[in-house]
Amino acid sequence: MKAFKRVGTIAGLCLVLAGCGGDDRDLRDFVAEVKQRPAPPIEPIPEIAPYTPYSYEPGGRRTPFTPTAPRRDFDRNNDLAPDVDRPREALEAFPLDALRLVGTISSGGVTYALIQAPDGVVYRVTHGAHLGQNYGEIDGISENGVLLTEIVPDGLGGYIRRPATIAPSR
Repeated sequence: MKAFKRVGTIAGLCLVLAGCGGDDRDLRDFVAEVKQRPAPPIEPIPEIAPYTPYSYEPGGRRTPFTPTAPRRDFDRNNDLAPDVDRPREALEAFPLDALRLVGTISSGGVTYALIQAPDGVVYRVTHGAHLGQNYGEIDGISENGVLLTEIVPDGLGGYIRRPATIAPSR
């Protein structure tokens, strides 16, 4: 029975291969016709405009590289700078928006905020503690949030104070 299946399979393959052969005259005629068609014209390369350099002559106008408004230093505190020699506290390793206020407690007349860090640890902090990556210092704690002041660069080489809040998590 196996020999019969094997012979049948070989015969079937021979028939399929025989069907692939034959006269391919129509294919050769088509290819010859396509080769005899004239090629479409090729578009010419576009002309490139010559480069003309420009030389800026002010002629009483301002230079394009100076700011239009005078620099305002009246709101800048030149004496303000973060204390970089102070030992950093644990919550200063995290950005302020990653910290969550999970509760407040009072003990002995002192109010503490319970701040959860991104690593899941809950820290107990009070007035004067530092947190956030911008030298934030806690100014006040209430059920509505933790108020703090950050010291951030002003972009002009100095620093400014910026208020911030950590709202209670819902």
